[in-house]
Amino acid sequence: MFKTITPIDNTIFVEREYSHNKIEETISNSFKAQKEWSSLSVNERVQILKKFVDDFLSRESQIIDEITRQIGRPISQASSELRGFKERADYMLEIAEEKLRVINLPEKQNFKNYIKRIPMGVSLVIAPWNYPYLTSVNSIIPALAAGNTIILKHSAQTPLCAEQLFLSAKNTLPKNVFNYLHLNHEDSLKVVADKRVAFVSFTGSVKAGYEIQRATTKKFISVALELGGKDPAYVRNDADIKKTAENLVDGSFFNSGQSCCGVERIYVDQKIYEQFLDLFISITYNYKLGNPLEKSTTLGPVVKLSSAKFIEEQINSAVELGAKKMIDSSKFDYPKEHKNYMVPQILTNVSHKMKFMVEETFGPCVGIMPVNNENEAIKLMNDSPYGLTASIWTKDTEAAEKIGNQINTGTFFMNRCDYLDPGLSWTGVKETGKGCSLSEIAYEHLTKPKSFHLRRELK
Repeated sequence: MFKTITPIDNTIFVEREYSHNKIEETISNSFKAQKEWSSLSVNERVQILKKFVDDFLSRESQIIDEITRQIGRPISQASSELRGFKERADYMLEIAEEKLRVINLPEKQNFKNYIKRIPMGVSLVIAPWNYPYLTSVNSIIPALAAGNTIILKHSAQTPLCAEQLFLSAKNTLPKNVFNYLHLNHEDSLKVVADKRVAFVSFTGSVKAGYEIQRATTKKFISVALELGGKDPAYVRNDADIKKTAENLVDGSFFNSGQSCCGVERIYVDQKIYEQFLDLFISITYNYKLGNPLEKSTTLGPVVKLSSAKFIEEQINSAVELGAKKMIDSSKFDYPKEHKNYMVPQILTNVSHKMKFMVEETFGPCVGIMPVNNENEAIKLMNDSPYGLTASIWTKDTEAAEKIGNQINTGTFFMNRCDYLDPGLSWTGVKETGKGCSLSEIAYEHLTKPKSFHLRRELK
């Protein structure tokens, strides 16, 4: 039995039994169902999956309420996740037939040669709590479209998300094409290691990512890993300061900073540093921290008391080394009896000698540093064990591209930091992980090539 504690008031919201006794049956059923599912044409699978998406979205009001209660995101912002779910699902289904087509080689006398894209088989998706549907849809929809079956293991913080997706699968998909399991860490690794599981997609911590990788060493399978992040932004002196500040405040504090691609460190050209900082601070004070079920709330609690403690320790450690807090917490009215309601914080006088500037924080706080030139900005942006996204803020596209080519990151943004175009690959480098979801490239990772070399007549 596990309990999901709502961050709203730190009481029990959901209780569920672990699926210890269902593991073997679920893997076996998924393995058997995959053969029939993959025998359907891509178009047939796509049409079924469109019904799956529609069924899921039909329960929008219930789903967004559950999101808020499970993770504490303001209900006024929760619907954006479902819009993103639809956009990504629609795009991946739209391109499926074209990107999964048979590759026919030029005709040769007496020969017919082509390459088919064969599904991997059973795909295990281990999804995180912070964007429970956006992260899982990246893997689930293209994997199913490619002919794989799915076993979904969701976070213990978001068990209802797995159940909502399963309900839509039950309503629209053939039996056992989509299953879920509530698993502890040990059992998750057992499923990862099972020889019938042919692909694993994991989003979570670096430590857990290495454990997932090790669990697959006795078989040859692909593993997609999206792990830690410490995403940087660089504001050039030609940037639109007001709009840049507005966007970066949102990029830093949306979802209480608990975003895989949240901005955690900002480097600003010294010529505009003071002006940018003043604007950033004033915009931050516009946030309303409080109960996320209230529609006026724009900033909710962080997900756990332990998370709040870790974030506070990082901030305090930086302050001890000379960092300065720029936000006065007394100007925010919030439920102070719950320690996971955290005032958004900006730290200045920071350096990379501080853990706060090099280790993932995952909370509503950001460090802002002045830089003398582009070379310094590039060096600092690359000074990280992670590489998920990075952004530049400028009016000069040519300069942005030049700098982007020097940044070691999976996605490079110009004048935005908060959007995943499903036509672009979602990937990371360094300790952020490996693999790819979204875009046409995702289908290459979810299938294996099978060549046909057919001689029509022996001579």
